[in-house]
Amino acid sequence: MSPLRRAALPLALLLSLVSLSVSAQEDDQGPGSHKATNLPTVNVHGEDWRKYLKAKLQYQMPEVDGPKITVTKKTTVTHLENQPTVIGNNLNQTLARTPGVLVSEQPTPTQFNLSYRGIGNPQEAEYVLVMQDGIPMEGDWIGFPTLYAFPLTQSLSQVQLIRGGSSLLYGPEPAPVINLVSKRPALGTPLTVSTENVVGQRGLFSNYNVIERNQGAWAFRADAGYVHSDGTRGNDGSQNRQADLYLAYKPDEHQQWWLDFHAISAVSGDPGRLSYTLWQRDPRTVTTPYNHDWANRDQLVLGHTHDFGHRWSLEAKLWFTYQDLVSRAAKAQLPDQLPPASTTLQDEAFRTYGTDVRLRKNWGQGNAFTIGAVLFHGSDPFRQWSSPDLTVARDDRAGKQILNQRRSTQYASVFAENVFRLPHRIHIVPSVRLERERVAVDETTRPPFLSRPLIHEADTRHMPLFGLGLGNDFGHGNETYFNVSQGWRPLRFFDIAPPFSNLMQGHAAQLSKSVSWEAGVHGAPVAGLYYDVSVFWINFRNRLETQYINAIDTVYVNTGDTRSRGLEAQFDYDFFALTDYATQGEHLEAFVNASLLNARFTASRIAGQIGKTPAFSPDYLLKTGITWRNERVKLSLTAVSSAAQYWQDSNQAYGSGLTYMPARIPAYTVVDVASDWQLNPSLRLLAGVSNLGDRRYFDRVWQNGLEPAVGRTWYTGFAVSY
Repeated sequence: MSPLRRAALPLALLLSLVSLSVSAQEDDQGPGSHKATNLPTVNVHGEDWRKYLKAKLQYQMPEVDGPKITVTKKTTVTHLENQPTVIGNNLNQTLARTPGVLVSEQPTPTQFNLSYRGIGNPQEAEYVLVMQDGIPMEGDWIGFPTLYAFPLTQSLSQVQLIRGGSSLLYGPEPAPVINLVSKRPALGTPLTVSTENVVGQRGLFSNYNVIERNQGAWAFRADAGYVHSDGTRGNDGSQNRQADLYLAYKPDEHQQWWLDFHAISAVSGDPGRLSYTLWQRDPRTVTTPYNHDWANRDQLVLGHTHDFGHRWSLEAKLWFTYQDLVSRAAKAQLPDQLPPASTTLQDEAFRTYGTDVRLRKNWGQGNAFTIGAVLFHGSDPFRQWSSPDLTVARDDRAGKQILNQRRSTQYASVFAENVFRLPHRIHIVPSVRLERERVAVDETTRPPFLSRPLIHEADTRHMPLFGLGLGNDFGHGNETYFNVSQGWRPLRFFDIAPPFSNLMQGHAAQLSKSVSWEAGVHGAPVAGLYYDVSVFWINFRNRLETQYINAIDTVYVNTGDTRSRGLEAQFDYDFFALTDYATQGEHLEAFVNASLLNARFTASRIAGQIGKTPAFSPDYLLKTGITWRNERVKLSLTAVSSAAQYWQDSNQAYGSGLTYMPARIPAYTVVDVASDWQLNPSLRLLAGVSNLGDRRYFDRVWQNGLEPAVGRTWYTGFAVSY
């Protein structure tokens, strides 16, 4: 029997089990059945479970969210409408209520860097799956899972974080999924127009405009945004543009069609990375005064939901994405050196297509079965040119071509899971997902400094994934949960064919795989209080680390297996919940969430590596804040505090003199304040200060240097709607 057939057996068993359960219940309740049944006595209590459910849904996802089953999986939801407006995509503010997600900051708006529980690095969120409305935002979801585009926070309604079982719900990546939920016009919304304009320090200007309507069978929302900043150093200016269109048609109460279009364009200078010595001397030093980055991403989505009756429902999406990443990168120079003789113009284009189809069947008393499939294809050419013009335009291809690769990916998966509701409010959720990945690279031009043959490599992998969740509701609004899930990091183009290395591995090394265990309890037992406390353990095999071989070229090294364990806790309390202020829409909410992490290498081929701490695994990550809000005011003070952390798996310092980098990134705490003031139904004022204490720090580091974080920045502005 082949490995794929063996992997398909659990899926067949799960389908058979659900089919038998549904058939048995239909036979018992069918029209031809006349046998009398004595039902057990039911004791009805006055407990209003709906109020506990409503309270929990302010902080976590529904147990069955459309065709997705999230019960027994730890989830966190941030409702952005309950906090002041986030300006300039400040991810520390956006993710302040999202426990454990570590943001490695850089001032340019073309890259976003996230890691979680000791898995990942600051290389464009490669280990965290980021989605918008359930569709991947990476360049190529499989072959190049990097995050170079992020929607303006003003266009989002929620940030959802799903741990553990995210690989079973959405696909590859060992760490959790962050799903960004777009704003939609509320039912009954008349034609509404609004504009928001903000100015601030360092040339900040932010403009965001919306027109929307939702009445009758049709609904639409269109927005356009623009953000400009001069940055904190020379060659650090940036411009970020966004446009979105949502159009929905609901012919009847059982179905809906919708069309989504998203366009993001970001342009920024790249002032370069600094050694620790240069950073201490002057954090405004510029080492790459000629470098520049361009990122463009356009996406079109067609979606459909349908309630067929008989407790069957469908959700289907079809999408096309075009993303283009262009960079101009010359060798870094020290302040007293002559300019480099040439620059490299790099262009990576991504044309990706995908479809996601999911069915849900509600059956029995509260049970639900979901099944679905995903198909994905990417065509992603990768090219480089060398030019003596250090300011060559992004579309100028007159230079000498030094790299040309045709790259492609194919991905397919089928998946199923079921929630079984048992007596005593116990629920069990088995899950299975079968995946196939193919990655191919064909090279016609290699970099001139290499002597290896041209690359013509392809690799195909089949991956069965399994999961099991257990839970129990108890008391007033409390629930225990346990989840064990498998995950994996897909083979990337660079894994099977490193373009800047003479090392020819043939096929890639073993896949990076994970097994995540989590057990915890959460609930909203009293008015105003929500808590979620869990312990976790993640075994991660074949960890990869990026290492630089020169100023711009990298190789990927398998540093071994790691174990991450710890505790994650979240507490939210509304001090006005039990007072008369709550009935008047007044809230004073305090929150604190913490991730305590112990991560270590458990196996490695590198001598002396076992027992060391993986890079970007701080012992603690603490986020806290307090928000006062009512119908007119939203005022928030938030803080993010991270322990010291190593920036490379070797736990060693690097270089000496002007190239010196210490072994660890120092601990830091950053405080932000933000406010919205609704003066009247049409006029709203905005003001805030990011990095209130003007903390001087950094948290994104490579062997070729660090990137300073942004200092204190104030902003103020207004929004008008009518």
